[in-house]
Amino acid sequence: MDWTWYLFGFKGRINRAKNWLAVLVILCFMVFFSALAIGLGHVLSLTNRTSFGLDIDDVFRTVDPASWHRIARSEVPLLLAKAIATALCLWVYVATSIKRLHDRDKSGWWIVPFFVIPGLFQQFADRLPDSYWVLPLPLIAFALLVWSFVELYCLRGTKWTNQYGPDPLGKEQMRSRSARARLRATTAGAQESEIEMVPRKASPPPVWRVKPDP
Repeated sequence: MDWTWYLFGFKGRINRAKNWLAVLVILCFMVFFSALAIGLGHVLSLTNRTSFGLDIDDVFRTVDPASWHRIARSEVPLLLAKAIATALCLWVYVATSIKRLHDRDKSGWWIVPFFVIPGLFQQFADRLPDSYWVLPLPLIAFALLVWSFVELYCLRGTKWTNQYGPDPLGKEQMRSRSARARLRATTAGAQESEIEMVPRKASPPPVWRVKPDP
């Protein structure tokens, strides 16, 4: 498998199994960068900042001006490590999600209602005005999250070649069928090799029998 295309490319299709694998890869990235940032905090004597969290909310805090006013100069190295980790994990998530949407024969722009809108709502929900028009927004955000989970992680992709490429399961199924065909051919060949024709001296036609063991 081409890991560069799989984790960072935006073209083509991937199936459900590879999308779940991408979640595992992102978790491994998060653990690695968390350990790296905690070690960096100890080296820089940031004893009160050795805890390190990395989640989707960090992505939307970068577009929130209020979060930048609370940054101290001593926190900059730790925040830089966190920014790099967040950007890497975000890239992998968006790239694999878009390829999974392609597998469902959907445009990659569906990432906006599935990911961007719920994330922005969660970040700015406490600053929205108290009004009746705001009441449906939490339900809409929750419905989009559930819908995105079902689309990306539960439903099978199209079984045919769509506008984004061939079925990613097609090659695996063809390899499986080829392996079974080779096995049948080998078995049939072995059976045929155990059979010999014994001619008769008289007029009746020759008969077939199983070779005796040597």
